[in-house]
Amino acid sequence: MSEYIANPIDWVANQVELYESSNGAEGTTLFDLPCIIVTNKGNKTGAVRKTPLMRVVDGDNYVLVASWGGAPKHPVWYYNLKSDPSVEIRDIDKVQPMSVHEVTDPVEKARLWKIAVAAYPPYEEYQEKTSRVIPVFVAVPV
Repeated sequence: MSEYIANPIDWVANQVELYESSNGAEGTTLFDLPCIIVTNKGNKTGAVRKTPLMRVVDGDNYVLVASWGGAPKHPVWYYNLKSDPSVEIRDIDKVQPMSVHEVTDPVEKARLWKIAVAAYPPYEEYQEKTSRVIPVFVAVPV
């Protein structure tokens, strides 16, 4: 098993620690809305990385939105998922291996975007404030 490197942003690392150490009893919301923890492999370090993301579901799948708050660049985890599609998703106390892929079909992406915005309305503002097209991934059970 690779070494875990905590996120350098304190609130992110603290969120992951609280969520996991309580087995999903605490730390399961961001901005008062449900979140999940996505565990993946760093594309440069090969280390285990963990990121809290908004909980967006589509049936048995999870929708992962690489918004980074509307920043001009993609979040680092975007590159991790592009490099290695194998992830683990923790949803409260349920942890499952999943495989991700970036959604490129415009019709499917539009459908998933609506689901994501319904789950977390600020995604719409984030897209408006950045010139980049915010990527959307789907995580499916393996």
